[in-house]
Amino acid sequence: MALQDLTPQLRTRLSRMERAVGWFVIVAMGLLGFGFFYYVYTTAERKGWFLTKAPYFTFTDRATGLKVGDPVMLMGFEAGRITDIKPMPAEQFIYNVYVQFELKWPNYEYMWTDGSHAKVATADFLGKRVVEVTKGTGGYPAYVFFPLRTNVPLAEAKLLADLPKWELAQDVFDRTRTNLVVKALTPLTNLDVIAAAGYSNISVLDSRVTGSSITGIWHRKRARYDPYTKSTKPYWLPVEESAAVTERLEKVVGQVEAALPNILNLTNQLTTLLSNSTMLTSNLNVVAVNARPAVSNLAAATAQLDHPGALGEWLLPTNLNRQLETTLGNASITLTNANTNLTALVENLSRSLDNLAGITSNLNQQVETNTNLLSAISKTIIDADTFVQGLKHHWLLRSAFKTKKTNAPPAAPSERLRSPKEKRE
Repeated sequence: MALQDLTPQLRTRLSRMERAVGWFVIVAMGLLGFGFFYYVYTTAERKGWFLTKAPYFTFTDRATGLKVGDPVMLMGFEAGRITDIKPMPAEQFIYNVYVQFELKWPNYEYMWTDGSHAKVATADFLGKRVVEVTKGTGGYPAYVFFPLRTNVPLAEAKLLADLPKWELAQDVFDRTRTNLVVKALTPLTNLDVIAAAGYSNISVLDSRVTGSSITGIWHRKRARYDPYTKSTKPYWLPVEESAAVTERLEKVVGQVEAALPNILNLTNQLTTLLSNSTMLTSNLNVVAVNARPAVSNLAAATAQLDHPGALGEWLLPTNLNRQLETTLGNASITLTNANTNLTALVENLSRSLDNLAGITSNLNQQVETNTNLLSAISKTIIDADTFVQGLKHHWLLRSAFKTKKTNAPPAAPSERLRSPKEKRE
């Protein structure tokens, strides 16, 4: 049916329906576009698309377990993403794989020239590895965001406005280039010292303005900040790399294969030991059977020891016990008699000693009373000795005092001389 054939009321109602459908489609498209843009915005915000990023790179021995887009960890948090992985040229014999990654704000602020390095560690048991960076411990920030000016003459540097807020963008050494005189990031308040060190131009940073883009990168060999552009090579972090789990498992499997022969030998030895133990237990069973009569006799003997004196009666029979009692009784009587006789003997000896003491006391009194008694006795002994000596020399009695001569021991007979031949025989 053509539209002209409709009544005016139907045409009015249809036009209203078309306008409602049109508005519905427009609102639906608007909501769909809003949802899409909101999703893109939240995704970009979650992934840090609007955040400032600082690029870094390192070298590894192999790219096993790494791929572009993998997260880069810092202190256990996701700090950035891997952006590029490629092998080094064939003529490069020191490094094998180039790995570039970027860190989002504010994670790159932890990267300093001292202490910061990259670590390639194992992530799971399937060979996956992850790049992890460590927090710096000193030195200078790897990147700066202050406006950087290079080759500024000292005369021009003295005329800079608000000079204490300008910082030195390089290390200043003495004329021998061995001793550090002024460190980088030091305020420009010692230009005279820099001039005395022989510098005519310096690099400076304007710390009054902080930008959102990178302006300078630290150069290790030149000990200064160089201007950063999109074509500038990223900052290099030394690497500490650990082997993947699969490689470690291969080493473990190799060690197990090498140890299997020894394990088999050990099992053979255990089998021999078990067989010997079986034979030993069988022999012990035979010994136990043979020792059963002796054990029965021992049990019967010990059964008689359950009453008092049983062990004594077993060791000492009844007749021997009676003889021992008789012997001990006789010995007791003998000791009693001996004790009585010994008491009488001691009493007699005491009386004898008393009498001897009385005699010696009387003799002592006689000697004390007669003082010439000892001299008279001594003179008598001397005269008797003189008389005897005179009798020895008298011709009539001389023979009575002669001593008999004893026979001298016979001399040892001298050995007959023999020839060497006889001595050998």
